[in-house]
Amino acid sequence: MSRSVIVPVILAGGSGTRLWPLSRSLYPKQLLPLANEQTMLQNTVSRLAGVEQAATPLVICNTEHRFLVAEQLREMGAEAAILLEPVGRNTAPAVAIAALEALDRYDEPVLLILPADHVVDNEAEFRRVLLAGLASAEAGGLLTFGITPHRPETGYGYIRKGARLEGEDEVYRVERFVEKPDAATASGYLAEGGYYWNSGMFLFKAARYLEELEKFVPAMLAACREAHARLRRDLDFICLDREALAQSPSDSIDYAVMEKTAAACVIPLDCGWSDIGSWAALWERGARDANGNVLKGEVVVKDVKDCYLQATSRLVAAVGLTDHVVVETADAVLVAARERVQEVKAIVDALKARQREEAVLHRRVYRPWGSYECIDRAERFQVKRIVVNPGARLSLQAHHHRAEHWVVVKGTATVTNGGQETVLTENQSTYIPIGVTHRLANPGLIPLELIEVQSGSYLGEDDIVRLDDIYGRKDG
Repeated sequence: MSRSVIVPVILAGGSGTRLWPLSRSLYPKQLLPLANEQTMLQNTVSRLAGVEQAATPLVICNTEHRFLVAEQLREMGAEAAILLEPVGRNTAPAVAIAALEALDRYDEPVLLILPADHVVDNEAEFRRVLLAGLASAEAGGLLTFGITPHRPETGYGYIRKGARLEGEDEVYRVERFVEKPDAATASGYLAEGGYYWNSGMFLFKAARYLEELEKFVPAMLAACREAHARLRRDLDFICLDREALAQSPSDSIDYAVMEKTAAACVIPLDCGWSDIGSWAALWERGARDANGNVLKGEVVVKDVKDCYLQATSRLVAAVGLTDHVVVETADAVLVAARERVQEVKAIVDALKARQREEAVLHRRVYRPWGSYECIDRAERFQVKRIVVNPGARLSLQAHHHRAEHWVVVKGTATVTNGGQETVLTENQSTYIPIGVTHRLANPGLIPLELIEVQSGSYLGEDDIVRLDDIYGRKDG
């Protein structure tokens, strides 16, 4: 039996724009519970249970998501090394960095590359196929998992399998990769057989991947080596060097390596896989009623058929809809024909062009110490509901343009206000004048909840002079 260490590399970057308004840039789909009670990231980590050779995962994420990722891993009691990308350069550089880190930790590690936003229904079959392909990876193959297609899907790229590898029962050479086809071509692939969906999951030796990357994109590997050499370890995070990583070309594993290498091989996988790439995909997977509807939250319908309707903060009522998607959040509502939900990305692009916060943030914003939610806002005031986790504290800070009034509604607060430190309990309050150094902490065992009223000429989140922060933040 093989003794290779398998290092799971979980790619947790990305913004999941096609699932807007539930998925936002600063709270993307991999951090959401879309398939079950766990988030998609947590499901990906759980999938590794039972793989005896699996080492501590390497999770690669954007710097902006670092505390959310760490908290979700902590919630499930999972250990992981979290690599932070200060600038996104696509999957090929991310995997190169992971390969370099794995080689520092283990002797001849095999990398298992897993996007954090996939669903696998039959995890036992996934693990079986993983181990069935391990020998090919150990022998120098760059293995990809080809999903057995069950419909003529136009949203995925395809892999055409070639000859079976000598001595292998389930592994084949890759004859070619195929871009996303039109409907007629996809139907032809399904009828012909031998074509598989490109899953974006891979298995290969770390050193072998770097060898092929150096052959095809040497500038990328050089930049990744420099970014890894200059990394710094900050709290529980491994922070890559921004300047060095920015010098790397941006490309995917497929384009940079897999479509060029002679070592590409594929193992078929039939495990109830989906990348949940759109609202239509969630409709297809969801529990539908007698009229073909997937209804989530407070939803009331009449004469509605084959629709996906989700309410998160208020009642949604629909009459006479067919083949539509309606998704409600506290600050935005999406209404789209189900066959056109891939175009939601264009809506997000338009919102970003208008600098609308709805493209980036939810009304509730998560921080390493807890969360805040804007309740009301006008020209010179803003009201927030703030929740501070037990034992957590905000940074020591000051504001140039706003004053703040805090009212405790639940729990106990330790408040630093200028040179004074006081303890506030329920129904007690304090006032923070403009420019005064202050800090809020929760010394208790239950969440601290308070109402914050801001007033002043400028109420933006960037009006923070951060003097001390236990989370190592300079901003955000």
